[in-house]
Amino acid sequence: TCLFLLHFLSEISSIQFNLPAGQKKCLKEEIHKDVLVTGEYSITAVPEQKASLKVVDSKGHFLYNKEDAEKGKFAFTTEEFDMFEICFESHVPHGVHGLDREVSLTVKRGVEAKNYADIAKAEKLKPMELELKKLEDLSEAIVSDFARMKDREEEMRDTNESTHSRVLYFSLFSMSCLLGLATWQVLYLRRYFKSKKLIE
Repeated sequence: TCLFLLHFLSEISSIQFNLPAGQKKCLKEEIHKDVLVTGEYSITAVPEQKASLKVVDSKGHFLYNKEDAEKGKFAFTTEEFDMFEICFESHVPHGVHGLDREVSLTVKRGVEAKNYADIAKAEKLKPMELELKKLEDLSEAIVSDFARMKDREEEMRDTNESTHSRVLYFSLFSMSCLLGLATWQVLYLRRYFKSKKLIE
C-alpha cells in the first residue's frame, strides 16, 4: 500500500496511520536537490512483533534502514531531484496472532529541518543573530523555490508548444489523407460508372 504525500507550502509533514499486522505501508514524495530532510517516528510496541523502517530513493539506494524500529530519527541530504520512499513494514512470526500498530511520523525539509540550536552554539550566535540567520535561510529557500517554479513553467510551455506543433502536423497529414482518399473514390466511381455506361 502506498500513501502519496502532497507537497504543501509548509516544510513540515506530520502523519499518523494504522499499520496492519504483516503488511507494509509506504509514503512517497518528490524532493529537490540539495535539500536536508529529517524524520522522527514512533511505532506502538506489540509483544512478539517487530517493525522495520526503510528510506530509499528511486534507484533503490538505502538512505536509512532499521530492522527493529520502534522509535527514532533519521536524516539525509538529497543529491538530486528524485522520488523518495519511506516504508514501514510489520513482521509477525508464524503462529503468532498479529495486532495492528499505530505509526506516527514527522518529516521536516529544508529550513525547518535545520537544528538552529546547534548552529547557534557552533557559530556563537546571539538570539537576534540567530533569528536573522533563520530569515536569511528562509529567504534563500523561497528564492530557490521560485526559480524552480519558473524552470518548471518554461519546461511545461516548451512541452505545450511541441505538442501543439505535432497536433497541427498530424491534422494536416490527416486532412491530406482524407482529400486523397476522397479524390481516389471519385475517380474510381467515375471509371466504374463509365464501364457500366451509366455516364459518358
